[in-house]
Amino acid sequence: MNLELTDKERAQLRKHKIKKSQILGFASDELAVLLDIPDLRAKEIYALADFQRIPSIGLEFAKDLIFLGFYRVHELKGNSGAHLTDLYEKKKGYRIDPCVEDQFRLAVDFAEKADFSKKWWDFTQERKAYRSKSGYPADRPTKNWTEV
Repeated sequence: MNLELTDKERAQLRKHKIKKSQILGFASDELAVLLDIPDLRAKEIYALADFQRIPSIGLEFAKDLIFLGFYRVHELKGNSGAHLTDLYEKKKGYRIDPCVEDQFRLAVDFAEKADFSKKWWDFTQERKAYRSKSGYPADRPTKNWTEV
């Protein structure tokens, strides 16, 4: 798990004999006190660790989920990968690689089923079928991620 911790945050973890793998054993407000960091940063660290529990999800996609305002896996329940993709593209202002939608679909599925056997590419056919039938929103950005 990659958390991109500052030197100070790493030092505080060592001081309290906490391994990165133990982050999820603490509430974010406890992390804020232990690491001597603002509450929002503690929430981010917790979220980065929580989201990377999802199989085949790494640091960058964990950051994308935070960008959308999520801080816990369970907060994804009831969403749809297509809706999150559409929202993400609007917030970014450009179209994303279609495989990112597969990751959103996996994240929602994992939040609902906690199935550790699925990977993001298991959702490619589902995405293709859905987009073939339903398409994309009329106000979808026109700029492509390759142009950014």
